[in-house]
Amino acid sequence: MALDKAKEIVAANPVVVFSKTHCPFCVKVKQLLDQLGAKYKAVELDVESDGPEIQAALAAWTGQRTVPNVFIGGKHIGGCDTCVAKHKEGNLVPLLVEAGVVSAPA
Repeated sequence: MALDKAKEIVAANPVVVFSKTHCPFCVKVKQLLDQLGAKYKAVELDVESDGPEIQAALAAWTGQRTVPNVFIGGKHIGGCDTCVAKHKEGNLVPLLVEAGVVSAPA
């Protein structure tokens, strides 16, 4: 059930951040996406009634137990460190452009 729900959310949204409201790393990733002007779906696992089940399903699906757990264009990207590193390398914006959530830089 939880895995199906997680996969449906990822399939229905170009960018998904599985997050927790109190997690500073989750806040950092969401702020980065906000700064880039990216539209994304945040799923706050500490607010969702089935949050623990979704988190366990994500761990089984991606091998990543921690949040944030970020998907762009249906692909698992990783957590905060991975997203920040991709941004510093110049690889995050192209993924967001490809996913259709930001415009290509001029």
